[in-house]
Amino acid sequence: MRKQLRRFIPVVLCLLACAGTALAENIVIKGSTTVLPIAQAALEAYMKANPGTNISLSGGGSGEGIKALIDSSTDIATSSRGIKDGEVELAKSKGVNPTSATVAVDAIVPIVHPKNRVRDLTIDQLSQIYQGKITNWKEVGGDDLQIVVISRDSSSGTFESWAELVLNKAKVTPRAQMQASNGAIVQAVSKNRYALGYIGLGYLDKTTKALTVGGVPASARTAVSGEYPISRPLYFYTNGAPKGETERFIRFVLSPAGQKIVAKTGFVPTLDAVKAKPKQKK
Repeated sequence: MRKQLRRFIPVVLCLLACAGTALAENIVIKGSTTVLPIAQAALEAYMKANPGTNISLSGGGSGEGIKALIDSSTDIATSSRGIKDGEVELAKSKGVNPTSATVAVDAIVPIVHPKNRVRDLTIDQLSQIYQGKITNWKEVGGDDLQIVVISRDSSSGTFESWAELVLNKAKVTPRAQMQASNGAIVQAVSKNRYALGYIGLGYLDKTTKALTVGGVPASARTAVSGEYPISRPLYFYTNGAPKGETERFIRFVLSPAGQKIVAKTGFVPTLDAVKAKPKQKK
């Protein structure tokens, strides 16, 4: 009898373990590389506090995340831009109801190589550079060197925000070197003394130099006050109101603990944005 019991106990434990695994919910997150550090840090903290939860995360750009939501291949689409009317229509035709949660505020920051002596550019100067109308650093107070324009690719929400806020939807010069992520832009600019790129606030590091825009530095305070002219919200999109583990994860990200993680990753907590009183833009 004891021998039979000893044989039976491991089988029961195995079945219990398998049952626990089956009951654990999987959350799939896809989309924006700008939102990636927030999602990565948040899921690590959440999974540590909830060991039975499995969360997979990938980038690819805001457009790819929203496409995955429309195709029902992700639970959460991360995006650094608002969903487009055409995307909403397509989603609804497939029975998907895109619903947003604002998880952070971001400033898009122009960056140059640390040895570049230019410190500030206006919105107009940035626009003309990215349209290819200004091509030499000497035209904006720098050395007599050709400007190497580095841009995000068209699937990026950061690209679309830049196009709207800086270019006023004008076309980017065909000479621009298109990059697939914020990290790729940081790497490209850090290795090229003549380059100009733009990244999300959370990607700033010592390998590049952040420029002020019209004399205003990018920071949490200037982003939420409206002083910094190139700022935008960051989103989680779900199909309708989130449910189950997805809802609990999003609630965690929006909680004070989750918003502390947002701040640690270099972005602006939505709690700060709510408390701030943005100035009216003229």
